[in-house]
Formats: sequence, C-alpha cells, structure tokens
Amino acid sequence: MPTSLPERPTIAVYPGTFDPITFGHIDIIKRGLNMFDKVVVTVAINPSKQPLFSLEERMDMIRESFTHEGDRVEVDSASGLLVEYAVERKATAIIRGLRAVSDFDYEFQLALMNRKLERAVDTIFLMPGLRWIFISSSIIRDAARHGGKVNDMVPRHVAHNLKKKFPENVRSTES
Repeated sequence: MPTSLPERPTIAVYPGTFDPITFGHIDIIKRGLNMFDKVVVTVAINPSKQPLFSLEERMDMIRESFTHEGDRVEVDSASGLLVEYAVERKATAIIRGLRAVSDFDYEFQLALMNRKLERAVDTIFLMPGLRWIFISSSIIRDAARHGGKVNDMVPRHVAHNLKKKFPENVRSTES
C-alpha cells in the first residue's frame, strides 16, 4: 500500500494597505478562508503613501477583526516584491480583490508579472459581496474626514479609531 505524505496546509497571501480595513476586505478574507487553510493578511509598506493609520494601528485593527478565526488568519507586514514574500511564506496563491472592471486591468498586469516571476504562485481574484462592492479604504477615510457616517461599512473598532482621528467630524458609532 503506497504511503502518502501528510498534506501541507494551503496558504494564501492577501496584500493591501488596509488604511483602514473595511467590511469589503473582511468579506474577501472570509471567502479566502473557504478556499485556503490560512490567509496571511499582509499590510504593504509603501514609502510613497502617507497612510492615515500607522502600520501598527492597521495591523491591530485587522487582528481585532478576526479574533474568532484563530491561527487561520495571520497578520503580517511586508515591503518589496509581493511574489517573493509569498514564496517565503510558502503561499500557493495571492488573493486580490476586484470591485469594478476598472480594477481589473491593473490587477491583471500585476498577476501576469507575478506569474512571470514565480510560476508556483497563482493569483486569485475575488469580488466582495454586492453590499460592499462600492467601498474602499480611501472612500471611507474621505467620508469620515468630512463627517460621513461610516459605521455600517467598517467594524465598530475601526469606526471608533476613525472617530479618534477626526473627532470633530465623524458621527457617533452608537447610532
């Protein structure tokens, strides 16, 4: 009888700036957990961007969003080539979220380049549920900055953190 090797857990990397994490991101991560044993949510360090939240704040908000998933969701940060990071993490896939057709062209180019650099890592495109298709971190930040109510688009702890960043503008997270 042939012996089989123990199955290795499947790992996917889900990169982004997550400034801040939204229910759209959370939806994508949960969908990723339906396909992979583990999703490594990777906060991208991009010196050309000026995020509202620090790296530590973003990582903490992501962790707080996934307290019930145990070690199936890991939060990390990375800079440099994403596909090299994926190989280091023994990931077989990179998850990318698509909200609209306009996202596809850029994401498709990245996926092709990553495939050229490392054939063992696939890119998986996932769309958030229709309820979240229109939101992005930048839209959330802009709405919060101008007093828009965002607590139905981000977890409660994220809405609270936005309120601390814009105390004079963000509406109560209680209503």
